[in-house]
Amino acid sequence: MESEQTLLALIQARRSIRRTLDRPVSREVIGRLLEAARWAPSAHNRQPWRFAVIESAERRARLAAAMGERLRTDLAADRLAPDAIERQVQRSYKRISSAPLVIVFFLSLADMDCYPDPARQEAERLMAVQSVALAAQNMLLQAHSEGLGVCWMCAPLFCPDVVRAELSLPEDWIAQGLLTIGYPAEERQKSREPFETRVRWY
Repeated sequence: MESEQTLLALIQARRSIRRTLDRPVSREVIGRLLEAARWAPSAHNRQPWRFAVIESAERRARLAAAMGERLRTDLAADRLAPDAIERQVQRSYKRISSAPLVIVFFLSLADMDCYPDPARQEAERLMAVQSVALAAQNMLLQAHSEGLGVCWMCAPLFCPDVVRAELSLPEDWIAQGLLTIGYPAEERQKSREPFETRVRWY
């Protein structure tokens, strides 16, 4: 019971932290984050997750800039005002480039089952997506237990080709999101709706 309460307290205390200190995260700690992710449940136990660990400030800045260019193009096509576009692009760039550590998580369907019909194939893809999300959640909670601040960004979903090209990754690595990771430079509060508003009992 005590361990269950400790886990629940850890989950409840986690926050999305967007500002971090200029302090590196050790390889030992990064190893524990990846180990936590590795033990997530996955469809058929195929472990379809892949990770790119970006410690280099130069590589983070290059990735942020490349993703920012795609974001700028997309928002311009949406006819957003130029000043609003630049605010969004710069906010995204700063979050990614200023974090001491970025881990991008990817989906690979290379080891998943193949079906002749679209409906089952889509279900198989979704199972793999869910598996990758579970691995990322394990990593996020492990990071919180290590005293790190983490923010989950879904931006790579909108430009998987850009991310793959910038990091020179195989074709089957499909970007799902990224975690900006560092030691917190802010405190944040959050709330949740009562579970009674989201649950039906039978």
